[in-house]
Amino acid sequence: MVNAWTTRAEAPGDIPAIREVNLAAFGTPLEADLVDALRADASWIEGLSVVTTAADGTVVGHALLTRCHIADTPALCLAPVAVRPGHQRTGAGSAAVHAVLQAAEGRGECHVVVLGDPSFYSRFGFGRASEHGIGVSIDVPDEALMALTLDPGRPLPSGVVRYAAPFGI
Repeated sequence: MVNAWTTRAEAPGDIPAIREVNLAAFGTPLEADLVDALRADASWIEGLSVVTTAADGTVVGHALLTRCHIADTPALCLAPVAVRPGHQRTGAGSAAVHAVLQAAEGRGECHVVVLGDPSFYSRFGFGRASEHGIGVSIDVPDEALMALTLDPGRPLPSGVVRYAAPFGI
């Protein structure tokens, strides 16, 4: 069965549902608490928190982009991406990621980093960040740190990613 997911920017009434999606997807409150902390942080950018909804309007997925920097260059951090367990592997997460990247591109944003599964994020154009001289201040597997430019005319900068304070990195 193919799902035609609906995606949209987060609305104030979605906040409890987004928290529930993150709690269900990750099994701990860490990511849900991170989303709440980012929402209150200067790194938050209106319109770059996207939900995926089922046909009945239930929020089943969420993807978030917040401000970070690669060295001194403004960039975005994709995290977290969450889908309710019963809707995982149905395209709900992919729909949210596509939508949030489109929203960022529409705002003139250029660079995005993500720490995650290369087999998932490579389908959106993310590639190994180290190939562009991008690193992080913590020990992570090289293939897990990925980067993407939304504007082919503006290549990825090099440097260490500086995350928003709520990430604790």
